[in-house]
Amino acid sequence: MALLHILRELGLHSLHNSSRDTKILILQRFIRFFAFGGSTIVLALYLHAISISDAQIGLFMSLTLVGDVISFALTLLADGVGRKIVLGGGAMLMVMSGVVFAVTGNFWCLLAASVFGVISPNGREIGPFSAIEESTLAHLTKPEIRSDIFAWYVVIGSGGNALGKLATGWVVQKLQSRERWSPVRSYQAVFLAYAGLGFLNLLLTCMLSSRVELHGHEEQKDSDDESESLISRGDTDSNHEMTVKEKRSLLPKISKESRIVLLKLCLLFALDSLASGLVPASLVTYFFNLKFKLHEGDLGTLFFIAGILSSVSSLVAVSLSRRIGLIRTMVFTHLPSAIALCLIPIPSSLSGAIFFLLLRSSLASMDIAPKAAFLSVVVQPGERTAVMGFISVVRTFSQSCGPVITGVLAQSGRFWVTFVVAGSLKATYDLGLLTGFRGHKTEMDRAERTASRDNQEVDE
Repeated sequence: MALLHILRELGLHSLHNSSRDTKILILQRFIRFFAFGGSTIVLALYLHAISISDAQIGLFMSLTLVGDVISFALTLLADGVGRKIVLGGGAMLMVMSGVVFAVTGNFWCLLAASVFGVISPNGREIGPFSAIEESTLAHLTKPEIRSDIFAWYVVIGSGGNALGKLATGWVVQKLQSRERWSPVRSYQAVFLAYAGLGFLNLLLTCMLSSRVELHGHEEQKDSDDESESLISRGDTDSNHEMTVKEKRSLLPKISKESRIVLLKLCLLFALDSLASGLVPASLVTYFFNLKFKLHEGDLGTLFFIAGILSSVSSLVAVSLSRRIGLIRTMVFTHLPSAIALCLIPIPSSLSGAIFFLLLRSSLASMDIAPKAAFLSVVVQPGERTAVMGFISVVRTFSQSCGPVITGVLAQSGRFWVTFVVAGSLKATYDLGLLTGFRGHKTEMDRAERTASRDNQEVDE
């Protein structure tokens, strides 16, 4: 019984009993984040190795993030044209980008591949994947265990990211120790592997069932209630036809209530994302390389440890969110992380900088699973994919302003300023989130209150 309680507390029981589609989506995230983590270690170093200035590196990464707006268009159409098709298209964009980075060092070719393809400058999600997968997981999962599934979705992705950084760092260092492998050639080998992982994700997308589609899921539920539909078929045929047409609409509608929530979230997430854009993972690795002369293998190990701490802490967030709520979990874990981010460049010693980096990493991801769970219940089911996609693009646009600022500051010898500003912006976001949504009632909260009231009436 004690073991079962532990498994339930950690959410492993929910993960084990989840559907095949859920497991495939989580596996895809692991593979994708392994690729993102590997590219993060070498991206800025690769651009520096082919004689691109710090200011141009920052501009390059900003334009890469701006290119993610293409993903927003794909996300909006996902429920209409098919989620599998869009996820497969995203995987193909990964393949294309990886191949271009592996075969050429031309700045403009690389920029085009990063803008129109999928290359992550921060080691985090980019492309149409996250919004579609989170929306799909929400309708494949019961509300009471949704935070468990989202937590493992985050944890397994973070684990893949960490392993990608570790493997890439040491493989690159090993390749460079051989006479025939220059730094540029070793970095290009990483991007070739990146393309291969994108192709593997494409194959996994083909294995998903029709249950992942919004209409497929609704049709499944409709078939369960077929007997009720037959009784009331008379005058409802025309209404049914209108409903089907509405379902098949390519562009979803967002209710007035959801638009108000969406506006508040966009303002807050824009602030947080601007801060993240100032310190993307690839530029943080570049900072440690410049200031402390860390090689690729050491960088891989350092950010592997940071990634593992991030993964483990995400599990704690599952249990914590049950006790103090989603919003409080997001704020009370993210705020100390923001303070630690401000302090990373302050120590002159490597050990001091590593301490604050690892402290930040151990707390920074604890808000991701509660955030995904909150977004999944704060709007209507048919709006989830579009809302998550819209928020993703707002965050991307805000984030894209950051790297170009960091590049200019780095070239002028003020790299440290970006950490202080980024941490301050994130702290402001946390306080705004707590103030704006502390008393907000989600769909799940209202359902639980109704169920509790019904139980009381039955007891009476």
